[in-house]
Amino acid sequence: MGARIGIDVGGTFTDFILTRDGAPALLHKVLSTPADPSIAVVAGLAELAAMVDPAGTATAFAASIETIVHGTTVATNATLTHTGAKSALLTTEGVRDALEMRRGIREEQYNNAYTNVKPLVPRHLRAGVKGRLDRAGREIEPLDLAALDAAIAGFRREGVAAVSVCFMNSYANPAHEQAAAARVRAAMPDAFLTVSSTLLPSIRFYERVSTTALNSYVGPRLNRYVEQLVSRLAAAGFRGTLLIMQSNGGVMSPEVARASPALTLLSGPAGGPGAGLFHAQALGYDRAITTDMGGTSFEASVAVGAPLLVNDGEIARHKIALPMLDIHTIGAGGGSIGWLDAGGMLRMGPQSAGADPGPACYGKGGTLPASTDANLVLGYLDPDYFAGGRMRLSLPAAREAIRTHIAQPMGLPVEDAAAGMFRVVCNNMAQGVREVTIKRGWDPREFPFVAAGGAGPIHACQICNELEIPLQIVPRESSVLCAMGMLLSDLRHDFVRTFVAPLAALDWTRLAALVDEMVAEGDRQLEAERIPAGGRRHAIKLDCRYVKQYHEVGVDVPREAIRAHDAAAIAAGLHREHNRLYGYSLEHEGAPIEIINVRVEVQGAVDKPRRQDEAWCDEDPSAALKGRRDAYVPEDGAFRRVPVYDGHRLRFGQRIAGPAIVEQVTTSIVLTGTWDAIVDRHGSFVLYRKGREDLAAPVVASRPQVATA
Repeated sequence: MGARIGIDVGGTFTDFILTRDGAPALLHKVLSTPADPSIAVVAGLAELAAMVDPAGTATAFAASIETIVHGTTVATNATLTHTGAKSALLTTEGVRDALEMRRGIREEQYNNAYTNVKPLVPRHLRAGVKGRLDRAGREIEPLDLAALDAAIAGFRREGVAAVSVCFMNSYANPAHEQAAAARVRAAMPDAFLTVSSTLLPSIRFYERVSTTALNSYVGPRLNRYVEQLVSRLAAAGFRGTLLIMQSNGGVMSPEVARASPALTLLSGPAGGPGAGLFHAQALGYDRAITTDMGGTSFEASVAVGAPLLVNDGEIARHKIALPMLDIHTIGAGGGSIGWLDAGGMLRMGPQSAGADPGPACYGKGGTLPASTDANLVLGYLDPDYFAGGRMRLSLPAAREAIRTHIAQPMGLPVEDAAAGMFRVVCNNMAQGVREVTIKRGWDPREFPFVAAGGAGPIHACQICNELEIPLQIVPRESSVLCAMGMLLSDLRHDFVRTFVAPLAALDWTRLAALVDEMVAEGDRQLEAERIPAGGRRHAIKLDCRYVKQYHEVGVDVPREAIRAHDAAAIAAGLHREHNRLYGYSLEHEGAPIEIINVRVEVQGAVDKPRRQDEAWCDEDPSAALKGRRDAYVPEDGAFRRVPVYDGHRLRFGQRIAGPAIVEQVTTSIVLTGTWDAIVDRHGSFVLYRKGREDLAAPVVASRPQVATA
C-alpha cells in the first residue's frame, strides 16, 4: 500500500494525516482559507512534502500519493451562511409552499418570538404545475407541459442556477418528474438539476422536497469547489485516486459527490465516529462516544458496533432525509467567543473568531475573548509551543481581551473569568454529549470517551467529570482524528425504496425482488469504482412500525430472513429496537406491524492504514518531563504547579499522574486532579479516574509476554 492522505477542512484549521507502510503516521495542520479551501489543501501538501523529504520536490511527493480522502465543509457552510445557489422548484400544483409550511408542527412550543427558517427557494421561484399521481403511482391527471415550459422560461429570465423537481407521489412512479427533468435539461443545460425520484425515492413529501432543494442549493458551489480541487491537485502533480467523505461515514468518487452534493453535508466530521470506534476496539470495547473540538465547533457521536446513523436529520433547521451519521454539532471550539447576555450571564459561542482574525492571543487583530484565550490564561497552553512553536501566542492580548469583555463587567479577576469561560464551554459540550447518549437511550458512563480535535483533550477531563464517565482515550492522532477516520472508511452507497405493506400479508416475492434490484444497483456502482466482488458487503434494513404509529423504526434484517419468509425475525427486531428507544414494545399485545421503506447499504472495502505497535517501556516518564508551570486545577478551584510532559517522548506502558499536562505539536492533554493516564501500545493515551486502575488493565494486558525457559 502506497502513501495515503486524509484531509479534513475545518473552519479554522485544515488537518492532514499521511500514512505509509513501515512509517509512523505524520500529522500536520495549516490555517484554513475559507474563500477557497483548496488553497489550504495544496499549501498543506507542499508543507508535508518538505517534512517528508526536505531535499525533494512537492511535485514528486504529490506523484507518490496513492489516495487522498477528503472531507469538505463547502456544502455545510453554504447552507449555514445561506450562500448557496439561486434556486427554483418545480412541484405539484397546490403544494409549492411545503418548504415554508414544513410539517406544520410548532418547533419551539414556549417561544412566541420563534420564527420559521427562511426557505432555500423563495416563493416566486417555486412553481406549481398541474399533473397528479395517486399513492400507487397511477396517473390521475396528466402533466401540464405548457405550464411546465412557462415556469422554466420564467426561471431562465430570473437567472436561476439550480432547479429542483419534486412532484407528489413520484417515489411510486417517476414518469412526471423524468418528463419535467428532460425539459429543464433542454432549456437550461447549464443549471444544476436535482430530481427527487433519483435522489430520494421514498415516502413523505416534505422530507423529500426539502432534501431535493438542499441538494440543488449547494450543488453549484460544491461542483465549483471539486473542480478547483481536482485542478489544483493535478497541477501539483497528484495522479492518484481522490475520494470524498460522505455524511454516512463512507467515501465516494468526486463524480458521485458532484451529482449528489447533499451527501457531503456532514462530510467534515463524518470520519470521527469510525476512528473513535477503531481506537476503542483496540482496548476491547465495541462502543465509544467520540467528540471532536476544533477551532469553530464541537461534534459528538456514538458508535455501538458501528457508528450510528439517522435517516432524517437537519442542518440549519432544514430537513434532510438522506442517511447520515448521528452527529450532534454545537458552536463550541477554540475560537468560541465569550460574551455576557442581557442578564449579565456568561455565555460561550456559538459565534467564533475562526481562523481570521482568530482569538485575541493569535495576534492577528482579534480583540474578543475566545476559549483559546482562556486556556492560555489558565496555563493549559504554552505560548511558545502552540503548533509546535510555529505560531506564538500572546498572553498579554488574551488577558486584555478577557479583562475588557468578561472580567471587568463581572467584577472578577482575569483568572476567575477565564476559569468561568472554561467551565461554561465544558458544560455546553457535556450537554452536546447528552444529546447523542441520554436522549437516544444510552448511558454515557458505559462508554469510553474518545477526545479529539486540537482543543478536545484540553477539555475532556472536565466534560467527563460532568458526565461521570470514568474512561477516556486520547488517540495519538487525536488532533486530526476525522482525517484519520477518512482513511479507515470504505466506499459506501445507500438506497431506499418505499414499500408499504402489512407484515402479516407480505408479498415476499416482491420484497425479495426489490432487495435484489437495489443490491444489483449498488454492485453496478461499486463495479464502476473498481471494487471486486469479494470486497463488497450488503446490509438490509426495513423501516417498520406498529400500525397507526407515525414514526417508524429501522430494523436490521439478514437477507436470508427475507428469502426464508421469516416474519418472526422482522417482528422480533422491531420489538427489540422499539423497547431500547422508548422503553416498551407491543410484542405481548400482538399489535400488527407494517413495513414502510426498504433500505440497502452497499460497501466496497478499500485498503486501510495498519496499526503501528510500540515496544513496552519499563522506565518512569521523567525523561519526557519538560518542566513545570502554574495551571488551573478545576477540582481545587486554584492554580497549582503541575508537571508538563513531552507527549512525543512518552512510551507504551508509562503512566502519568494528574494533575499534569502532556504537550504535543498539534494538541495538549490536560489531566485534572482526579485523572491518571497510561500510554497504550499504539501511542495513544488512556485516561482513567484515580482509583480505577482496573480500567488500565487492557493496556497492561497487551504487553508482550517474555518467553521463559
